[in-house]
Amino acid sequence: MKSSIDRYKFGFLTLAILILSAISDGQTPTPTPPPDDEVIKVESRLIMIPASVTDQNGNAILGLTASDFVVREGSKPQQIESVGAADKVPLEIALLFDISATTSPMFRFQQETAAKFLMDVMRDQDRAAIFTVGKKPTLISPRSSAAESVAAVRSIIPTTEFTAFYDSIAAAAEYLKRNAPEGTRRVVVVISDGEDTNSLAIEKAINDGYRKVGAKINSIDSKSLYELTVKARNDAAAAERVRVSRMLQDADTVFYSINPAGSSYQLNKMSVFGQENMQQFADQTGGNAFLPKFQPIDTKDVYANDINKRSNASVLDRIFNQLTNELRSQYLIQYYADEDRAKGSFVRLTVETPNRQGARIRARQGYYVTN
Repeated sequence: MKSSIDRYKFGFLTLAILILSAISDGQTPTPTPPPDDEVIKVESRLIMIPASVTDQNGNAILGLTASDFVVREGSKPQQIESVGAADKVPLEIALLFDISATTSPMFRFQQETAAKFLMDVMRDQDRAAIFTVGKKPTLISPRSSAAESVAAVRSIIPTTEFTAFYDSIAAAAEYLKRNAPEGTRRVVVVISDGEDTNSLAIEKAINDGYRKVGAKINSIDSKSLYELTVKARNDAAAAERVRVSRMLQDADTVFYSINPAGSSYQLNKMSVFGQENMQQFADQTGGNAFLPKFQPIDTKDVYANDINKRSNASVLDRIFNQLTNELRSQYLIQYYADEDRAKGSFVRLTVETPNRQGARIRARQGYYVTN
């Protein structure tokens, strides 16, 4: 150790003497530039874009390279650094099951279909984390292999609890951001109707509304109380939509949802808002919000119920197959954004494959500047 220190001191002293000699001769020493492979982008931000590319039939388009893609920030083309294909880039999944107020006979089939999806789409290097969406988000299985994740999905038991939808999506995005390795494809898949009755911000907004009314709440009529509750919930939900959307973007996560309510989601405004939430999250991140058209399975006609169950099972199976195809066709595009932008601003993105006519691309619509 001592000899190493002596050599360092000698080298530093020699360099200082050379610099002083150059200055005394009236010369300005010229620093030696680093080799090309040591140049580091200090001011740039690495942007990652998971992008699914399929044909008109939904089949994966494979074998694309950086030369096949064009990425723009606004109207300005960007220099693509790399494009990783789905078979080369590990997949990180957060699968969320809504267990609240779930009494549907379809629940078990949803579990088995989701388990089959994990077995089909995951490879040895892929990992999945399993959450339940109830009165609070619960991580029932951390990042695990396909077999372990499937076992966790099959262990889920439905309840009649409230729903903390926003908190659960936020928890999944944060989990992937903290635990998924860099350079992986991150995906949130949620099986839910998107309705929220118990996230912390929703609960707080409703209670704050009640407190503002004060003692008068004991004499207020039921209609006025309902309207007060709905307004507080809707105002908080609008703010939560923005917060959660940003968390998904900041985690470089793609959002997918499957609404088990099917066509019955139009029965009330809360259901419609829930589906709109999931559609917006999917559009912004480059995912998909599936809304299957399920047939009723709780009628008085037992024979019709059996037929509808088989039909619904087939619909759900096709949805998971489509989701599998999209993830198998998902490329990870990376580039450095050099332009100086204000922290917190939103940058719009477009991704194209100009040489692939008819190709369908799902990719994030932009990103928030975080530094």
